[in-house]
Amino acid sequence: MSTAVLVSTTEYLNTTYRPDQEFLEGQLVERNVGEYEHSNLQGAVVASMRQHGREWDIRVLPEQRIQVSPTRYRVPDICVISRRQQIEQVFTEPPLLCIEILSKDDTLRSMQERIDDYRAFGVPNIWVLDPVQRRAYVCNDGDFREPENKTLTIDLSPIRIPLQDLFADLD
Repeated sequence: MSTAVLVSTTEYLNTTYRPDQEFLEGQLVERNVGEYEHSNLQGAVVASMRQHGREWDIRVLPEQRIQVSPTRYRVPDICVISRRQQIEQVFTEPPLLCIEILSKDDTLRSMQERIDDYRAFGVPNIWVLDPVQRRAYVCNDGDFREPENKTLTIDLSPIRIPLQDLFADLD
Protein backbone atom coordinates (compact mmCIF):
# COMPACT_ATOMS: atom_id res chain seq x y z
CA MET A 1 0.00 0.00 0.00
CA SER A 2 1.28 3.44 -0.76
CA THR A 3 0.15 6.89 0.16
CA ALA A 4 -0.54 9.59 -2.40
CA VAL A 5 1.89 12.02 -0.77
CA LEU A 6 5.08 12.85 -2.65
CA VAL A 7 8.04 14.02 -0.58
CA SER A 8 11.64 14.94 -1.25
CA THR A 9 14.53 12.67 -0.34
CA THR A 10 15.67 15.21 2.25
CA GLU A 11 12.24 15.31 3.87
CA TYR A 12 12.10 11.49 3.95
CA LEU A 13 15.52 11.16 5.54
CA ASN A 14 14.74 13.83 8.15
CA THR A 15 11.33 12.51 9.16
CA THR A 16 10.52 9.73 11.60
CA TYR A 17 7.63 7.50 10.54
CA ARG A 18 5.93 5.05 12.89
CA PRO A 19 6.14 2.43 11.61
CA ASP A 20 8.95 3.37 9.26
CA GLN A 21 8.05 3.72 5.60
CA GLU A 22 9.96 3.09 2.42
CA PHE A 23 10.67 5.78 -0.14
CA LEU A 24 10.31 4.88 -3.82
CA GLU A 25 10.74 7.56 -6.47
CA GLY A 26 9.40 10.32 -4.20
CA GLN A 27 6.48 8.29 -2.88
CA LEU A 28 6.10 7.02 0.69
CA VAL A 29 5.23 3.32 0.80
CA GLU A 30 3.80 1.70 3.92
CA ARG A 31 5.29 -1.58 5.10
CA ASN A 32 3.18 -4.56 6.13
CA VAL A 33 4.25 -5.08 9.75
CA GLY A 34 2.84 -5.11 13.22
CA GLU A 35 1.01 -8.42 13.45
CA TYR A 36 1.87 -11.26 15.81
CA GLU A 37 3.19 -13.89 13.36
CA HIS A 38 5.45 -11.36 11.63
CA SER A 39 6.72 -9.81 14.85
CA ASN A 40 7.24 -13.15 16.59
CA LEU A 41 9.33 -14.58 13.74
CA GLN A 42 11.30 -11.35 13.35
CA GLY A 43 12.22 -11.46 17.04
CA ALA A 44 13.19 -15.13 16.84
CA VAL A 45 15.48 -14.56 13.85
CA VAL A 46 17.15 -11.52 15.43
CA ALA A 47 17.68 -13.36 18.74
CA SER A 48 19.02 -16.48 17.03
CA MET A 49 21.48 -14.59 14.85
CA ARG A 50 22.60 -12.15 17.54
CA GLN A 51 23.63 -14.95 19.88
CA HIS A 52 26.18 -15.93 17.19
CA GLY A 53 27.10 -12.35 16.22
CA ARG A 54 30.76 -12.39 17.22
CA GLU A 55 31.29 -16.02 16.22
CA TRP A 56 29.80 -15.36 12.76
CA ASP A 57 31.39 -11.87 12.55
CA ILE A 58 28.03 -10.17 11.88
CA ARG A 59 25.71 -7.46 13.14
CA VAL A 60 21.95 -8.11 12.98
CA LEU A 61 19.71 -5.07 12.50
CA PRO A 62 15.92 -5.06 12.37
CA GLU A 63 14.28 -2.45 10.15
CA GLN A 64 17.46 -0.68 8.98
CA ARG A 65 17.00 1.81 6.14
CA ILE A 66 19.11 1.11 3.06
CA GLN A 67 19.49 3.27 -0.03
CA VAL A 68 19.16 0.81 -2.91
CA SER A 69 19.39 3.53 -5.58
CA PRO A 70 19.55 7.34 -5.60
CA THR A 71 15.73 7.57 -5.43
CA ARG A 72 14.79 4.35 -3.63
CA TYR A 73 15.09 3.48 0.07
CA ARG A 74 14.04 0.11 1.42
CA VAL A 75 13.59 -1.05 5.01
CA PRO A 76 14.18 -4.82 5.20
CA ASP A 77 12.64 -6.63 8.14
CA ILE A 78 16.16 -7.77 9.06
CA CYS A 79 19.50 -6.68 7.67
CA VAL A 80 22.76 -8.52 8.40
CA ILE A 81 26.14 -6.91 7.85
CA SER A 82 29.72 -7.98 8.41
CA ARG A 83 31.26 -6.51 11.55
CA ARG A 84 33.89 -5.03 9.20
CA GLN A 85 31.29 -3.06 7.21
CA GLN A 86 31.26 0.66 7.92
CA ILE A 87 28.37 1.74 10.13
CA GLU A 88 26.08 4.31 8.52
CA GLN A 89 22.77 5.75 9.75
CA VAL A 90 21.27 4.83 6.38
CA PHE A 91 23.24 2.13 4.57
CA THR A 92 24.62 3.02 1.16
CA GLU A 93 26.63 -0.22 0.86
CA PRO A 94 24.87 -3.57 0.35
CA PRO A 95 24.44 -5.67 3.47
CA LEU A 96 25.52 -9.31 3.53
CA LEU A 97 21.90 -10.43 3.88
CA CYS A 98 18.38 -8.99 3.70
CA ILE A 99 15.55 -10.96 5.29
CA GLU A 100 11.90 -10.30 4.57
CA ILE A 101 9.12 -11.86 6.63
CA LEU A 102 5.81 -12.32 4.89
CA SER A 103 2.76 -10.57 6.28
CA LYS A 104 -0.78 -11.50 5.31
CA ASP A 105 -1.07 -8.43 3.06
CA ASP A 106 2.16 -9.03 1.12
CA THR A 107 1.78 -9.89 -2.55
CA LEU A 108 4.13 -11.83 -4.78
CA ARG A 109 4.46 -8.77 -7.00
CA SER A 110 5.48 -6.44 -4.16
CA MET A 111 7.90 -9.03 -2.76
CA GLN A 112 9.47 -9.59 -6.18
CA GLU A 113 9.93 -5.81 -6.64
CA ARG A 114 11.62 -5.63 -3.26
CA ILE A 115 13.92 -8.56 -4.10
CA ASP A 116 14.73 -7.02 -7.49
CA ASP A 117 15.76 -3.79 -5.71
CA TYR A 118 18.04 -5.71 -3.33
CA ARG A 119 19.63 -7.68 -6.18
CA ALA A 120 20.19 -4.56 -8.32
CA PHE A 121 21.80 -2.90 -5.28
CA GLY A 122 24.19 -5.85 -4.91
CA VAL A 123 22.81 -7.67 -1.86
CA PRO A 124 24.38 -11.14 -2.23
CA ASN A 125 21.91 -13.02 0.00
CA ILE A 126 18.15 -12.60 0.31
CA TRP A 127 15.82 -14.76 2.38
CA VAL A 128 12.03 -14.65 2.55
CA LEU A 129 10.39 -16.28 5.57
CA ASP A 130 6.76 -17.33 5.87
CA PRO A 131 5.68 -17.44 9.53
CA VAL A 132 2.28 -19.00 8.83
CA GLN A 133 3.40 -21.84 6.55
CA ARG A 134 6.73 -22.08 8.43
CA ARG A 135 8.70 -22.12 5.24
CA ALA A 136 11.74 -20.24 4.04
CA TYR A 137 12.96 -19.25 0.60
CA VAL A 138 16.39 -18.29 -0.67
CA CYS A 139 16.22 -15.69 -3.45
CA ASN A 140 19.84 -15.44 -4.57
CA ASP A 141 19.35 -16.40 -8.22
CA GLY A 142 16.21 -14.40 -8.91
CA ASP A 143 13.88 -17.23 -7.95
CA PHE A 144 12.36 -18.48 -4.71
CA ARG A 145 13.98 -21.78 -3.63
CA GLU A 146 13.55 -23.61 -0.38
CA PRO A 147 16.94 -24.14 1.27
CA GLU A 148 18.75 -27.44 0.90
CA ASN A 149 18.57 -29.68 3.96
CA LYS A 150 15.99 -27.28 5.44
CA THR A 151 18.84 -25.08 6.69
CA LEU A 152 19.45 -21.43 5.83
CA THR A 153 23.13 -20.86 5.05
CA ILE A 154 25.38 -18.31 3.41
CA ASP A 155 28.18 -19.63 1.21
CA LEU A 156 31.70 -19.13 2.53
CA SER A 157 30.43 -18.17 5.97
CA PRO A 158 29.67 -20.02 9.21
CA ILE A 159 26.05 -18.77 9.16
CA ARG A 160 23.75 -21.75 9.53
CA ILE A 161 20.14 -21.69 10.76
CA PRO A 162 18.17 -24.96 10.80
CA LEU A 163 14.53 -24.14 10.05
CA GLN A 164 13.33 -26.69 12.59
CA ASP A 165 15.16 -24.80 15.36
CA LEU A 166 14.01 -21.40 14.13
CA PHE A 167 10.35 -22.27 13.82
CA ALA A 168 10.40 -24.26 17.08
CA ASP A 169 11.09 -20.95 18.85
CA LEU A 170 7.69 -19.70 17.67
CA ASP A 171 5.67 -22.15 19.77
